[in-house]
Amino acid sequence: MKPKYLSKQPHIYLTAPSFGCTTSPYEERLTESLKTFDKLNFRVTVGDNCFKAAGIAGSNTPKLRAKEFMEAYESDAEAILSVGGGETMIEILEHIDFKKIMSLPPKWFVGYSDNTNLTYTLTTICNLETIYSIHASSFYSYPLEYDALDTIRMLKGEKVFKGYPKWVLNETKDIFPSYQFDMDKIISPLNYTNPFKGRLLGGCLDCLSTLCGTKFDYTKEYIKKHNEEGIIFYLEAADLSAIGIRRCLTQLKLAGWFDNVNGFVIGRTRLYNDNSFGETPNHAYIDILGDFNVPILLDCDLGHLSPALPIRNGASATISFIDGNIIIEYKD
Repeated sequence: MKPKYLSKQPHIYLTAPSFGCTTSPYEERLTESLKTFDKLNFRVTVGDNCFKAAGIAGSNTPKLRAKEFMEAYESDAEAILSVGGGETMIEILEHIDFKKIMSLPPKWFVGYSDNTNLTYTLTTICNLETIYSIHASSFYSYPLEYDALDTIRMLKGEKVFKGYPKWVLNETKDIFPSYQFDMDKIISPLNYTNPFKGRLLGGCLDCLSTLCGTKFDYTKEYIKKHNEEGIIFYLEAADLSAIGIRRCLTQLKLAGWFDNVNGFVIGRTRLYNDNSFGETPNHAYIDILGDFNVPILLDCDLGHLSPALPIRNGASATISFIDGNIIIEYKD
């Protein structure tokens, strides 16, 4: 189920289901991002937890973080944007009322990294499309940077998105950094011959492996529901080493998550140059996923290294690889 695209003067609700923005540079970035949303003619509600750090590795207790999210979902906001990632968002899931969410008008939830715990479960449990993309605190630049602009374009109903010219491996420590591209784009295709179609599903591998096997894991049910169409898994890692990626991929593979897969879109891990035990991130993906004999696009503009394409989680799409670049075309 797809929420409505944003109106001309949209109401968005900012929440902190994981970390709040209380330290530099995140506090300054969120404050500046609020000015950007004003320039974009957005009406913004800022949740109580957005500038807090009252929980254990979280903006507040799991109950209060979940309460804020539910209040946002029950509001008249058209979209909910997370202000940051973090470490312990999985703790809020037992306090989220998924049944109530299914009874309410659908709205977009936008976030990435630790927010996989909601972008993924809202899709697989509630059959809602979500947007895997940068946090509200990353809209501090105006005019907007590539990924911020594309996130707004997606929320407003644009259907075609393509990868960016270059990317950033070594980010500056500036409070308000502009993208200082230091790496050329090189997407490595495996088994790719023609565009492939399916329903997009995925997120941060660190979080997906933790969700796997819990009572919030509805992956098999979701895959069965969309069996005829098939699934395109998009995956990226935050803190996993190459060996960690192997472990997590093996876990999901053995759990049957990839049984009806049409292809994989793989983002760049933050530990891009890891070579632990002689293993690299890309080889781990190829070695574990190669047996499925479906297209794999490696080193895509996705994840924790900027800029990152927004992904409509749960949407039907066609993935193309043209002139060394990825193109994603969504179908409503």
